[in-house]
Amino acid sequence: MGGKFRGRLFFFESLPYKVDPKSGIVDYDKLEERAVDFRPKILICGGSSYPREWDYVRFRQIADKCGAVLMCDMAQISGLIAAKTCLANFLQESVSPFEYCDIVTSTNHKSLRGPRGGIIFYRKGSKPKKRGLLLNQGDGSDRYNFEEKINFAVFPSLQGGPHNNHIAALAIALKQVATPEYKAYMQQVKKKARALASALLDKNCRLVTGGTDNHLLLWDLRNLGLTGKSFEKVCEICHITLNKIAIFDEKGMITPGGVRIATPAMMSRGCLESDFEIIADFLFRAAQIANLVQRQKASLMGLQSNKDIVELRTRVENFATQFALPGLDEEYMTGDEVGKIGCEHGYHMDCIKQWLQLKNWCPICKASVEPRETS
Repeated sequence: MGGKFRGRLFFFESLPYKVDPKSGIVDYDKLEERAVDFRPKILICGGSSYPREWDYVRFRQIADKCGAVLMCDMAQISGLIAAKTCLANFLQESVSPFEYCDIVTSTNHKSLRGPRGGIIFYRKGSKPKKRGLLLNQGDGSDRYNFEEKINFAVFPSLQGGPHNNHIAALAIALKQVATPEYKAYMQQVKKKARALASALLDKNCRLVTGGTDNHLLLWDLRNLGLTGKSFEKVCEICHITLNKIAIFDEKGMITPGGVRIATPAMMSRGCLESDFEIIADFLFRAAQIANLVQRQKASLMGLQSNKDIVELRTRVENFATQFALPGLDEEYMTGDEVGKIGCEHGYHMDCIKQWLQLKNWCPICKASVEPRETS
């Protein structure tokens, strides 16, 4: 939204729209003003780090007013959109981009939990009689012409042959999306994101827009004197995964001042609201450590043995190993139910025996172990 598009500028001329500098919410009035002046051929909504709902109704009105094709990139929120579309009839969830946009694109591997790849939806058939001030308002004989152009752009212009394994994996992912369990999962993802946001706000952390409506939140670290790069590195060493990202009013992107955090992965592992409060404690402690490291101008490459980091990493590991990993057998747990292996960590025996064919130590605590058969 805030940065100028730099790729293939001899093909495209772009004009960004921005958020309100105080609230961090998209300024739709300014957007409309700029769109009417600029007259874009295509108006794009959707973003990779926007924690609030998109006003698709307003986007449609603006696109009609300036005669633009309306496209939504829902890559980050496609799982939420899929759940909303299925639940809208009886849960009165917010509107879907499919009701208002001409083209909708998404990746498959984020909140949809599918294989790496992308998917494109586009309108077909006759256009509505009223579609903007600049488009033909004729008798309904005008038809959308996206299909041939998009198909040709994908193949043979950009993509080679299809990967059948990816197609099969996507079919499985989309089948899961249609289940009641997935819809309940996505509702919990949003609930956990709000719980995490609330816990961080209670610690006087600054969140862009003051919270979240979806699965992610954007933490502005600048009031803590931190950069996103140093915080991301400390978290990585402590086995916490997040990524640095620029905040909307920053001048450059080399040392961004924020991080993006989302809840779907830990929700898939079974975390409750109280667990996300613990995760907020980990994040805040990591920020304190990163601030100290940054003030001491210590090298980020030599932090593995830092006492504070070792202590936090141990806490994170002990916390994370309580939760199952998707894709592993449900027998993956700690305790005598699956047989002790010489330390406090228990594993599904088939998995640990394969590991011990190559190693003789626990993959978590590195303790020397010997496998013991379960009865």
